[in-house]
Amino acid sequence: MSDKNKLPADDWQGGHEIALSCSGFAQDVEEEWLAEEVISCYNCRYRRFIGAGIQCVKSLFPK
Repeated sequence: MSDKNKLPADDWQGGHEIALSCSGFAQDVEEEWLAEEVISCYNCRYRRFIGAGIQCVKSLFPK
């Protein structure tokens, strides 16, 4: 993810492409999904909202 694991609020294609190659991707509960694509950073349980976008915080959770 660019800018140290951050995405703007509306980079739907980028979120999908990044999630496809992310070994840490894990779907959030369906009620929390934002993107139409199931596999997307915007639908990941490790995304957190920051300002006008999202940030991956997978590194904060041990395996």
